[in-house]
Amino acid sequence: MVVSLTDQLAYLYRGDALVAVAAISTGKDEKPTPKGIFTILDKEVMHRSQKYENAPMPYMQRFDEFGTALHGGHNPGFPASHGCIRLPSEFAKRLYGITGVGATVMIGA
Repeated sequence: MVVSLTDQLAYLYRGDALVAVAAISTGKDEKPTPKGIFTILDKEVMHRSQKYENAPMPYMQRFDEFGTALHGGHNPGFPASHGCIRLPSEFAKRLYGITGVGATVMIGA
């Protein structure tokens, strides 16, 4: 998966082939989404945030030690999260079924 913070898009690749694209919502300026190359560390079909008032994080796939994750959620098409990458619900569900622990997530400008 490749995430473009500037374009607010996520690109899913299988090998070199682009298989899906989705509009996303990433971290606001005061809580930015980290940039870099990450690995999916764990997954839960329905997770609740321990930091943000038990907020639901459906199809959560955590990629850093601070709890930042890919998950379904409100997706206005601009940065609006506390750092997580919010995905459209159906895309989050499909992505969850395709990816596994150890999958690579590349996040850049």
